[in-house]
Amino acid sequence: MRFSDAARPELADPRSRRTRRQAAADARARRVEATEAVPGWEELREAGAAIRDRTLRELGTHLETLETSVAEEGGQVHWARDAAEARRVIARLLPPEAQGHALVRSDVTDEIGLDGGEPGPHTKAAIVGAGFLVAETGTVVVTDRGEGLSFPGTLVVVAGIEDIVPDWTDLEVLLQLLSRAGAGRPMHPAVATRTGEFQLVLVDNGRTKVLADPAGREALRCVHCSACSAVCPVFERTGPRPYGQGRAGPIGAVLTPQIRGVEASLGASLPFASTLCGACADVCPVKIDIPGMLVHLRGRVVESRRRRPVPTPELLLMRGLAWSMGDERRYERTLVRRARWARLLARDGRIRRLPGLLGKWTDARDLPAPPRQSFRAWWRRRR
Repeated sequence: MRFSDAARPELADPRSRRTRRQAAADARARRVEATEAVPGWEELREAGAAIRDRTLRELGTHLETLETSVAEEGGQVHWARDAAEARRVIARLLPPEAQGHALVRSDVTDEIGLDGGEPGPHTKAAIVGAGFLVAETGTVVVTDRGEGLSFPGTLVVVAGIEDIVPDWTDLEVLLQLLSRAGAGRPMHPAVATRTGEFQLVLVDNGRTKVLADPAGREALRCVHCSACSAVCPVFERTGPRPYGQGRAGPIGAVLTPQIRGVEASLGASLPFASTLCGACADVCPVKIDIPGMLVHLRGRVVESRRRRPVPTPELLLMRGLAWSMGDERRYERTLVRRARWARLLARDGRIRRLPGLLGKWTDARDLPAPPRQSFRAWWRRRR
């Protein structure tokens, strides 16, 4: 489903929109207060971006180190190429006697479609979405929701292959950025860690493809803070549901099309679910250029449409306009004819609805009736 179609129910609910608007305003105020209290906040952002870039450049080495460290502490690492394989691996790891399992959600658990209950005293198995994985010690780090790491039953940890940090020094920098940019606090109230016996499922699900794209790999810097969502005018009005499974907000608008491709309706529409105001780039703690990537992805969407055997109505229209504008006389004749037809459709100086598929354009925009005299004709008479 396209983003615009999925967003209609959310836009039609004024109560939810008011709630999201207030929540976003509160989050922005907390973030400003928390970040202004750090004298070298911009330098800290630069350091975080450098850590993430260095980690992604050497990702293969760090993943091997992580696998070795987890095994040495009594754990085991499993690799999943996509969401379906990840679900199969997790189902195999859960004990048969566990009638239900607890789930501590994360962006990755949402992305691969996992569900489960809340951790409790009788929980025999839990699936925990990791925030970070420390390669040098094989440690799982979870912020805010760490209760799933503390019980003695079967523990399955799920993470994306990019959710890795080389060592604790790097983790310290990222946690400072995450807490202030995302939670608006000097430090998260709960940061849980576990090193030892657990089953770690590392999910690719298109990330290797993203990593190979020089213009898109920057999105994998993301530390899951949601700061970009708090300042996004589109997210404030629609909420997370129209973005589909996985990450929502501006970062979801650049990651989902790269992971799933731009051929399907959601992937093709998400790069356009933005005003390109740049607020997301201004607040991102690891300086991801989300607006630049959105423009890049829009270009990929257009290129994919050009390769279709049957052009879209929009592409046919653009080709017709290009032909009309390719010659001065042809352009002026077309302008006169279309202006005449447009004035016939106008009422009280405005075209309320264009015919056919063009009507979708006027559903959301005002279209003034064209003047009787074009600017070119007016200019010739003035001279």
